[in-house]
Amino acid sequence: MNLRVNTLGILLNNGRILLEEREGNHSEGKGTYYRPIGGTIEFGEKSEQAIVREFYEEIGATIKVKRYLACVENIFVVDKKMGHEISQIYLVEFVDSDLYMQKSFVVTEGQQKTFAKWIDLDDILNNRKLLFPNELRDLLKVY
Repeated sequence: MNLRVNTLGILLNNGRILLEEREGNHSEGKGTYYRPIGGTIEFGEKSEQAIVREFYEEIGATIKVKRYLACVENIFVVDKKMGHEISQIYLVEFVDSDLYMQKSFVVTEGQQKTFAKWIDLDDILNNRKLLFPNELRDLLKVY
């Protein structure tokens, strides 16, 4: 079992949230699920610096941190293996406002490529789309 410390960015626009769409095994079975953009905090790096770096590395976008939202601890099982993440969550915004018009973004993590899309917040809040970590849904209810 490994403990992973990461940071995730909540980016909102007109009732939508930018989320990475993934396919595969997850803690509730198999299929499509969503996660905010983000990643592992490197040793000696502040979480606020890490979220800015991760957005740039993963989708090539420069962001600005609006404010810190919460720390979420997620303990889960996928493929009979336990995972444990501690996530620092930030509300962020694009520096280039033209990026809000882009329908999707290629997400690059090492050799893996996925897409980030604007998802209706209502679909997340009403459980029509599966969001991880699970605790984020409660955080998003205020938006």
